[in-house]
Amino acid sequence: MSLVYLELGGNIGDTARYIAEATRRLAAEVGPIRRRSSLYQTEPWGYKNQRDFLNQILVIETDRTPGEVFERLQHIERHLGRVRQAHRNAARTIDIDILFYDDAVIHENDLIIPHPRLHLRSFVLTPLCEIAPELVHPLFEKTIRTLVDECEDTSTVTKVNV
Repeated sequence: MSLVYLELGGNIGDTARYIAEATRRLAAEVGPIRRRSSLYQTEPWGYKNQRDFLNQILVIETDRTPGEVFERLQHIERHLGRVRQAHRNAARTIDIDILFYDDAVIHENDLIIPHPRLHLRSFVLTPLCEIAPELVHPLFEKTIRTLVDECEDTSTVTKVNV
């Protein structure tokens, strides 16, 4: 069994409901959820002219390969109304990214693990640090806590109660 760290987020419609439904489907289709961060309201990253996002990190135990997990994530996104836009950081109902899959380093056409921009994003690092501060990034060989301390992203990331 492997541990996969996922980031869920969105900013169109009832985002909390989309995240809850994605979580339910992930548990059914990928594996049991072992940890989850709080839900965070975050400023948009990269493309500022849009609503704030809700984001959450999940840790799932799975027997699926990274490719199989990726296929399941894309299927769940489509099911929940995700439409891919030309702009990478555009608004969306739901986005599910693989951050880590154990300590694997994968670089394929559609799948890069660890996520190549996670260390640049407060909306990923803050909730990840809540549940896995001592997790070590396999390429940078730094803990998530250290990556938070070094992150230059000053976007607002606020824990919310839903």
